[in-house]
Amino acid sequence: MPGMKAHYAVVSGMLVCAGMTPAHAAEAPPGAASCSGCHAAKPNVDTLVPRLAGQDAGAMVTAMQAYRSGQRPATVMDRIAKGFSDDEIKAIAAWFSAQP
Repeated sequence: MPGMKAHYAVVSGMLVCAGMTPAHAAEAPPGAASCSGCHAAKPNVDTLVPRLAGQDAGAMVTAMQAYRSGQRPATVMDRIAKGFSDDEIKAIAAWFSAQP
C-alpha cells in the first residue's frame, strides 16, 4: 500500500517522542522481517552475524548508512541497505533496539 512505510516512520517517531518505543507497536516495521534471514533472533544462536535485538539504534543507523554509501565494506549489506530510506532505517533500528 503506498505511503505505509512513511506512515510507519512517522508513527514510530511519534511513539519515541511520547516516551514509548516502537516495540510497543503491534508488529515490526516493514523490512525488519528480512533481517532475520541472516541476523539471529534468539540470543543462544552461535553466528558471526551479530544479533540486532537490543543493540544501539544510533549505531545501527550509522552502520546501515555507511553500508548504503559504500563507506563500510560488506558482502551483501551494501546492496540490502540501498533498498531502505533513512526513515525506514531509523524505524527498523528503533524497533530492533527495543527488542529483548
